[in-house]
Amino acid sequence: MVKHLRVDREEKYEIIEKWFLKDLEMIDGKEADTDNPYFDMHFHKVYNLEAYSCASKYTFARTLNKLNEMYLKKDLKIVNFDDTYLNDDSIWSSNNRDCLVLMRICFYASNLLCLSLCPLS
Repeated sequence: MVKHLRVDREEKYEIIEKWFLKDLEMIDGKEADTDNPYFDMHFHKVYNLEAYSCASKYTFARTLNKLNEMYLKKDLKIVNFDDTYLNDDSIWSSNNRDCLVLMRICFYASNLLCLSLCPLS
């Protein structure tokens, strides 16, 4: 956990607490159905955290999941997250691919518009 400090025009970061991924038992997103930046990380103790945004919460959970798959390969429970946004293979997952998602939506919308304007005979 890092604390952000601003001294005059200089920004500083101070490490407050460190955790090991091997000790992480579960990540609880609290509410999968709402745009909510709060989540809990379960170690030997439960830490209540707030992300910058809901999108950053999902990015953080995806990153921890990938690190776990690469290095530990243990059963990491990720609960109360929407699987559509959590899985990287989903079209809606966003890890710097927001433009791709927007392009696909526009493509589908333009196809629907063209089909709706075609006369049926």
